[in-house]
Amino acid sequence: MDFLLQVKLGALIGLLFLTLVIGFIPARVRWFRDTNGTETHRTVLSLISCFAGGVFLAACLLDIIPDYLSDINAELDARKFETNFPLPEFIMASGFFAVLIVERIVLNCKEVRSPRGETEALLPGRNGHGHRHGHAADGDLEGSGHHVHVDFQAHSPFRSFMLFLSLSLHSVFEGLAIGLQSTDSKVLEICIAILVHKSIIVFSLSVKLVQSAVGPLWVVAYITVFALMSPIGIGIGIGVMEAQLAAGPLIQAILEGLAAGTFVYITFLEILPHELNSPGKQLLKVVFILLGFSIMAGLTFLG
Repeated sequence: MDFLLQVKLGALIGLLFLTLVIGFIPARVRWFRDTNGTETHRTVLSLISCFAGGVFLAACLLDIIPDYLSDINAELDARKFETNFPLPEFIMASGFFAVLIVERIVLNCKEVRSPRGETEALLPGRNGHGHRHGHAADGDLEGSGHHVHVDFQAHSPFRSFMLFLSLSLHSVFEGLAIGLQSTDSKVLEICIAILVHKSIIVFSLSVKLVQSAVGPLWVVAYITVFALMSPIGIGIGIGVMEAQLAAGPLIQAILEGLAAGTFVYITFLEILPHELNSPGKQLLKVVFILLGFSIMAGLTFLG
């Protein structure tokens, strides 16, 4: 076994172990799972959720989409594929609409099968955690001095799964970046960058999962599978280096585009609206969203 392969295997094991440790902090610490605490406790949880929203926004705009556009344009140029149609953006939009269509089908099936009383039990704020997040009724908040838009499905298990899926696909591509390197110094450089980036991502993902209607065992399963994604990507990258697949980079770029569209949907239609449409501490929420975004932007700027 040559030294380069040893370094890649070391990066694989290190990413797996540290991602599991950091991801299980919110999942195992009761403080993060307790949604029936004091008003201060709920406010802190909401601000942590806003911080996670800023992290995901930065990951979407500064990491996932630029990586995808760079990869797909490089592949199209290499194959001398010329068209006036914005194909890279169309692929990303396809991922967006795929999630939208599937989610609407799932919600429509729930409405058809469940009477209104049963449907209400599925709504955020009336799940097993008893967490309301300030939501009151569909549409506007009646009987109060102001109107608050309500998103009943903001923390649905389906959206939690799609968030997990899009992040997992991106983690596979991050692992591929390590597995496809040809020098040990570049492997270590990318591994450290991904480790810092992924630590914040997995912590934020775990926070969103424990605040949703997803059961504890499913949270553990999601975090475990998510932790495995980058090592799987490293393994695939090593295999591609050995097999020398000609179409491999193009297939990767297309999958990146679908994952990017999925992430756009989850970020802008689930994570941010959920917190910003909840009443109270609006300016402080914006500050924490900016804080999460700024930290990820700083990490991206530092390379």
